[in-house]
Amino acid sequence: MLSFYLLVPLAPLAGAIVTGLFGKLLGRTWSHRITIALVAVSFFASLAIFDDVQDGHTFNGSVYTWLTSGDTSFQVGFLIDRLTVLMMLVVTFVSLMVHIYTIGYMKEDSGYQRFFSYISLFTFSMLMLVMANNFMQLFFGWEAVGLVSYLLIGFWYDRPTAIYANLKAFLVNRVGDFGFLLGIALVLMVFGTLQYDEVFAKAASHAKDLAPIPGMTVGLLTAICILLFIGAMGKSAQFPLHVWLPDSMEGPTPISALIHAATMVTAGIFMVARMSPLFELSDTALSFVMVIGAITALFMGFLGMIQNDIKRVIAYSTLSQLGYMTVALGASAYSAAIFHLMTHAFFKALLFLAAGSVIIAMHHDQDIRNMGGLRKYMPITWITFLVGSLALIGTPFFSGFYSKDSIIEAVEISNLPGAGFAYFAVVAGVFVTAFYTFRMYFLVFHGKERFGKAHHDHNGDHADEEVSADHHHGLAPGQKPHESPWVVTLPLILLAIPSVFIGYITIEPILFGNYFKEAIYISIEHPGMAELASEFQGPFAMVVHVVQEFPVWIALSGVVTAWFFYMKRPDIPAALQKRFHAIYTLLDNKYYFDRFNDWFFAGGARGASRFLWKFGDVKLIDGMMVNGTAKLVGLFSGVLRRLQSGYIYHYAFSMIIGVFVLLTVRNWLE
Repeated sequence: MLSFYLLVPLAPLAGAIVTGLFGKLLGRTWSHRITIALVAVSFFASLAIFDDVQDGHTFNGSVYTWLTSGDTSFQVGFLIDRLTVLMMLVVTFVSLMVHIYTIGYMKEDSGYQRFFSYISLFTFSMLMLVMANNFMQLFFGWEAVGLVSYLLIGFWYDRPTAIYANLKAFLVNRVGDFGFLLGIALVLMVFGTLQYDEVFAKAASHAKDLAPIPGMTVGLLTAICILLFIGAMGKSAQFPLHVWLPDSMEGPTPISALIHAATMVTAGIFMVARMSPLFELSDTALSFVMVIGAITALFMGFLGMIQNDIKRVIAYSTLSQLGYMTVALGASAYSAAIFHLMTHAFFKALLFLAAGSVIIAMHHDQDIRNMGGLRKYMPITWITFLVGSLALIGTPFFSGFYSKDSIIEAVEISNLPGAGFAYFAVVAGVFVTAFYTFRMYFLVFHGKERFGKAHHDHNGDHADEEVSADHHHGLAPGQKPHESPWVVTLPLILLAIPSVFIGYITIEPILFGNYFKEAIYISIEHPGMAELASEFQGPFAMVVHVVQEFPVWIALSGVVTAWFFYMKRPDIPAALQKRFHAIYTLLDNKYYFDRFNDWFFAGGARGASRFLWKFGDVKLIDGMMVNGTAKLVGLFSGVLRRLQSGYIYHYAFSMIIGVFVLLTVRNWLE
């Protein structure tokens, strides 16, 4: 099976190389045919590997030794188990749908071949990350997805806003990656190896050790786990390193779906689940993870309630749902986090791609206030968008219901410090999610038709598409929207199917059937998932049980509130905005995180650079060291020049003075 293992990441890589180097010669048609065919090969190879793993065949071995330094060997290797193959299937399937969708969405773009090359390279990078069996390869995949996301977010490199967004994403992720790299370095220093299995086998013996950090008394494994999680905070956009993700909307919609659904942002969730043998030995680290996730789940959801850009609403939804996954990790419900990762990948990719279909129909206008009544013009987009929305809010029998409710119940059972706040946050987030999701849905597909009229100011929200000086956003008066072509709607239909059924079908084996028995370790001191398993009576019985509890009714109240506010009494939101202007301003400015970062970090860096330039470079180096040395030499030379006059009596006088000084010194020493 090693050839199949290699085929999964190398097929997208081959597509990226061929299209990237020879795209102009191949043309548009053959560029997308080659990349789509090779991603399809990767997907079907992943299916074959999944079937093989289900039969009990796993793999953990080296493929290639990259470098040997002393006693340490840095290798490219694969760990193929049930956690890995689940991620492989999700990544390759969503990537395949995005590749097909891109044919229709990017058909007019001049960078068509380049875009296909980038998304194939992104797929390769993510696969190398999830298939790794050691920290070195994990870090390679980690940095590779960050690099390619930088290229994709700034795909339209002639737009200043896109360049700002990709630099922001790159720099914020470097902050998280610095902590991640320190964690890996600490692993190598303590364990002497970077292989997962060897580190996990030795972890328990270091449970009571202190970290070798001067001036700090913190547990070794706590330090390692928190440092690794800081990396996850960057990649998976957790508070306070979340600021890059909304601005990543500057990239084209297909890459928004790819980054926000199944790939880059879920890398941190996958990594923590893979590192469960380490995290289970530190309650402090688990509490830290849970609280950070709870803050992200609730407070990023609040921001989605006031957004008017359709893609930014979905982006803040992603932030909130990533918070749910992180809370599950902190509650030791790793399987619930991965289960929600899987279901979220399908319905969030569906929502982003459906939003892209709306954007096409609206001639690149993304402001939901300029839409309305699109249901009758775009029936396929409407029904698939509704499916994604129902899955997102946790409607019974939809995929998001099973994964989200499992997280809520696991957090309720947890007794770790911070679990009470986390439970409040995830329950309150149910209402918030339902409200902003159906606010968007009602404003886009129902109510009065508001297109073809004077447009609202976007208040700084950036359009999704490249805009020329004479490009008109939105439908002209008299124009009507229309349904997107089949290359756009087909992926919507294919993603809608698992968004409905995948939770019902897979909850029993994945969550309660020991699916991750060999891949994820849970301490007996954290029995939350075991308790949930003992109460589980099947997916239908779970619906009956949960409907009797308040989270479902909280979600329904969010939907009803959104309907009443925006369909029946649209004057109420405006009145509330005016009444609670201070809170609205706080949310509109995204808690001022961007301003603080611009002032403190960016401004501080500029101020430090200005000081180093004016004082360090101009005054100290140029003024004192370079020019000052030259002036000193010139001054000394001027004095010596006066002594070299050419007159004999000057030299005789100098000799007499010298003899006098020497005699004086000699007599003084005696």
